[in-house]
This record gives sequence, structure tokens and C-alpha cells, in this order.
Amino acid sequence: MDLMEEITIVVVEDHPLFRQAVVNTLSLEPEFKIVGQTENGAEGLSMIRSLHPQIAVVDINLPDMNGQQITHQVVQEKLPTRIVLLTAYDDREQIIHAAWAGAAAYCAKDIDPVRLIQTVKEVVNGKFVIENHVYNQQEMETWLEGEMEIARHTYSEPGSPFHPLSDREAEVLSCVVKGMSNKEIASSLGISHQTVKNHVTSILRKFGVEDRTQAVVFALKRGWVKLNDHVSQE
Repeated sequence: MDLMEEITIVVVEDHPLFRQAVVNTLSLEPEFKIVGQTENGAEGLSMIRSLHPQIAVVDINLPDMNGQQITHQVVQEKLPTRIVLLTAYDDREQIIHAAWAGAAAYCAKDIDPVRLIQTVKEVVNGKFVIENHVYNQQEMETWLEGEMEIARHTYSEPGSPFHPLSDREAEVLSCVVKGMSNKEIASSLGISHQTVKNHVTSILRKFGVEDRTQAVVFALKRGWVKLNDHVSQE
């Protein structure tokens, strides 16, 4: 076949057996070409930057740079690669944040192989796939706006109207929203790496959440972080 018709793909997944299964599944499709694979998020982002694959299939829960951060960075750098996120935890909050970060598709790891192949094809054609629904750009934006509005109403807390974070914690949260690492936050704010870790720990405790992604979604739901603030970042 004409090489120009090939759909190039990078796979970023830290579990070797599952990564090989994804590679094997996608390799069954004649027009798909796996041009890179890695267990490491930072290396995966480097591959995306250098190879410019059309698609990157990325696990959300990577041990170093997670899938949300990779997605955010790819979008911010205006790289041509579209991201298909895979997750073992198919929950509503992650779905919203994945879409908000700029992912083109969000799939649970128990996805049928045929559906994964079809999802990649939809994404290559400029579509978005969330919860087995296929959207165009406008439909996706409308869906996300609706989900964010529902979330804000659902999780509103009339008895707790005030922002619980200190000014410095709010600054740290703003950096977390941008996908910055603790090291980058420390450099940006002129504080130590340990101080950043302490602030992040405090934010998680105050919000009653377990990780940075949940903290961002928690703040989004309450309107403490605006969707436009993220989207407008260049």
C-alpha cells in the first residue's frame, strides 16, 4: 500500500503485557503503523515531539508524567498528534478532565479490540470519542460545557462558599492546572521543591482527594478554576 496512507501511532503504557496487547491489536489493522512504544511518560512525550505520529495511545496513570500532563503538553505545543487516553478507572471525573485537557478519546482498558481500532479511525478523521459516543468539534465543546455546568450545580456547597486555599496554595493549584511538575512550579514561584510538595499535600487534604487530577476537577466543579483560563493558555 502507499506509505502516505499509513496511520502512524505511538503507544505509551507502563505495563509491558498490556502495552504489547495494544500494539498487537493495532498492528492487525493494515493501515496502522506503530512507530514507537514506551513505558515512560516523559519518553512518550519526547517520541511524540520527534516522530509527530497521528495518534498516541496513552495510559492515564503513568508513574512519572501522567497521561493528562502529556495531553496538556501536546495541546499547548500545538503538536499534530491526537491523544487517545486509556484508563483502568472509568469514572466521571476523569472523563471530564480528559476532555478538558484536550484528549480526542477516552477509553476504559476493558475496551473491545475492534472498538479500539474503530476509535483510532474516528480520531484520525477529526472526531472525538467519549463513552462510546462520537462527536465532532462543536458537539464535543457543547458536551463538555454541559458536563461542567452539571458538575458545578451537582457539587455546589452552599454552606462552604469560600475558597479554602491560602493565596500561595491557590498559586500552586493554578500551576497544577497547567500541567506543571513540582520542579517547574518551584522554579516558577521561586520556592523550594519541598515547599511545593507540602502545598500540594495540603491542597489534596483540604479537598479530600487523592491526587492532582482529582484536585483540579474538584476546583473546576466549584468554579474556582475557570475552563477559559486553561484553554487560553498558549
